[in-house]
Amino acid sequence: MKTKFIFVTGGVLSSLGKGLAAASLGALLQTRGLSVTIQKLDPYINVDPGTMNPFQHGEVFVTDDGAETDLDLGHYERYLDVPMSRKNNTTSGAIYNQVIAKERRGDYLGATVQVIPHITDEIKKTVLSLAEGEDAPDVAIIEIGGTVGDIEGLPFLEAIRQLRSDLGRDNCLNIHLTLVPYLRCAGEHKTKPTQHSVKELLSIGIQPDIILCRCEQSIPQEMRRKIALFCNVDQDAVFSSVDVDNIYEVPLKFYEEGFDQKVAIMLRLPARNAHLENWEKLVHDCANPQGKVTIAIVGKYVDLKEAYKSLHEALIHGGVANRVAVELRYVNSENVDERNAATLFKGCNGILVPGGFGYRGVEGKIAAIRHARENLVPFFGICLGMQCAVIEFARHVAGLDDANSEEFNPLSDHKVIYLMTEWFDFRTKNVEKRNAASDKGGTMRLGAYPCKILSGTKAHEAYQKALIEERHRHRYEFNNAFKESLAQKGMVFSGTAPDDSLVEIMELPDHPWFLGCQFHPEFKSRPMQAHPLFREFIRAAKQHATS
Repeated sequence: MKTKFIFVTGGVLSSLGKGLAAASLGALLQTRGLSVTIQKLDPYINVDPGTMNPFQHGEVFVTDDGAETDLDLGHYERYLDVPMSRKNNTTSGAIYNQVIAKERRGDYLGATVQVIPHITDEIKKTVLSLAEGEDAPDVAIIEIGGTVGDIEGLPFLEAIRQLRSDLGRDNCLNIHLTLVPYLRCAGEHKTKPTQHSVKELLSIGIQPDIILCRCEQSIPQEMRRKIALFCNVDQDAVFSSVDVDNIYEVPLKFYEEGFDQKVAIMLRLPARNAHLENWEKLVHDCANPQGKVTIAIVGKYVDLKEAYKSLHEALIHGGVANRVAVELRYVNSENVDERNAATLFKGCNGILVPGGFGYRGVEGKIAAIRHARENLVPFFGICLGMQCAVIEFARHVAGLDDANSEEFNPLSDHKVIYLMTEWFDFRTKNVEKRNAASDKGGTMRLGAYPCKILSGTKAHEAYQKALIEERHRHRYEFNNAFKESLAQKGMVFSGTAPDDSLVEIMELPDHPWFLGCQFHPEFKSRPMQAHPLFREFIRAAKQHATS
């Protein structure tokens, strides 16, 4: 088998940064000339995170093929600049779903279906699918969600234990990320949580080859020696994963530790030099801005920043492209109205209204958009943000006082946003149909769709292309019945489906930068190449800051 497998597990507690660690390692291996992919195995029973509350799970990252996936896939794409797909993320729910479907069809020939071997075999099949085909990667990194000891994660751990035996030691590597806290009162690191975590892993039958220690400051050699001794690993296989100011420093910190070198030696990968010039330039540019802009993000999930993770990173990318630091001011849309908007957005150089679902906080978003439009503050609306911009314009410029979305007020006489029940899908060449009463999971317009750009517009100025492709995640669309009346009042529809059936981008030409898009451009932004719309939005904010 061409592909080498690296399994990344976590211990002690969640949110230690397994996703960032996996993505950073993958990026380092790429700089050595290796092809890399990453897969996330999530233990929860949901089939995918599409129906999960953002407060519980953070954002849902959408791939080109329409998969609703874990936010860690955003890290994978941003660090590797390789598009992920539905095969890069699976859950316990999806695995059990597949096994039960096979049992119902009689595929198991009457056997008693059990966790071992049936569930574990399905997991192994999912992992090994990454190594299929002529374009199989040199390295596949498999991140197992949750922490060692979680009951729902046991089948995944058992599966990777078996894969080590199936594929051989030269083809598999186990990396365990764990917490090594620093007690300031004692003035030293404490290794006991790591020892217990590795002991738990050993009880499952998995011996880690490398221990990656999440810590506030680098772990001294005597502590590494102690961890190596008690956890049965080589001393030079114990590494620090230190807190950084900028997450894009992580690959460079790992390189300084010799992390990728040890991985390459243990997996017998080609001995090539790493080329880190692009990462070094990125970190330098992030650390040396030539100005600052303040962007208000007006949403209703602002209490959990990971609900807008890709959005946050895309704005930072836009700042790097314009050599400015981007300060983010999260504003709860439920607290915004037309009376306090001027106070809330004082000092802001741009206002961004992101996507979301449900009526809660919508009127606050509309008030924020009106403030941006009337006061010539650069505005960017994404998904629901675009829909709210259309509603605001229809109410306060076009005179349609009760304008609304069918999602929020089905009785409105002016449903400028509505549930389109069918449309022509240019990807499949089929007419797609949607039922408002159907299941919630996976029933939206999902994944990459084509969009033609009108020349002479801000959208075209940003993209410099006549045809683009962007990722979607929504049910409701702009109602074409109002296209002509809104255009007469000055709204420009600068991006549409190839057959003009769907509005994808709207903008106002008599404003410094006022643009809304139905898709989610943040999913395609990269640290070394900001998305065109974020680049231009931050450029407009920079001009606003200096005017």
